Amino acid sequence: MEEAPKNTHGSGNTSEHEEDRCLDDDVGSSVLGTKEHWEDVYQRELDTFKDIGDVGEIWFGEESMDRVLRWMEKAKIPENAAILDIGTGNGVFLVELAKKGYRNLMGIDYSAASVELARNILQAEDLTDVTVKEVDFLNCCGELKDFDVCIDKGTFDAISLNPDNRKEAKTCYVQTVKDVLKDKGFFVITSCNWTKEQLLHRFSEGFAFVQELPTPCFQFGGKRGNSVTALIFKRVH
Repeated sequence: MEEAPKNTHGSGNTSEHEEDRCLDDDVGSSVLGTKEHWEDVYQRELDTFKDIGDVGEIWFGEESMDRVLRWMEKAKIPENAAILDIGTGNGVFLVELAKKGYRNLMGIDYSAASVELARNILQAEDLTDVTVKEVDFLNCCGELKDFDVCIDKGTFDAISLNPDNRKEAKTCYVQTVKDVLKDKGFFVITSCNWTKEQLLHRFSEGFAFVQELPTPCFQFGGKRGNSVTALIFKRVH
């Protein structure tokens, strides 16, 4: 939703502390936040790809990739920019980036099956120069650095659903994005779990908000909102 969550208890003004709490309200835990779930998902998709060549699900659909690619073109992101796909999944976004001429690409995922699937799909497209690594983004320990653009399409959502240490994981995620980006590098995030206001709050330190990308809207009860949020941030010190 476009509007920030409001305090529904009583008729007085929401205090600053309550507002901060609302902006950081946890979405709750889910199996979707576990590594075991994604290992199973990508192992099935890997088996299917080897069997019939189906690449599997594209998170948020093809339009989610297209809107980021359109922004990159308008922002004149150079073809030699170092680009990191955080939680690459099946690697299909890497394929689309390579087809647009970007040639300094890396995808990471903590799922071994995901990495194997992405490598198989890239090889089938004859894109053998794209790097895919099995890396846990929250525990990369300086392994990743100096990226011009970091792209997240659902990974922060999954981390936010982890049954264990969600609060610490979210904090660690933000710090890791800061660490891997160059100064004035861009962070592109697409989320279905967090509103624009919540993401602005979460990435308020060390980032400058650049713009919101248009996503499909809906209306309910006289209010207008978005089922998906896509924001661009710039790393600042």
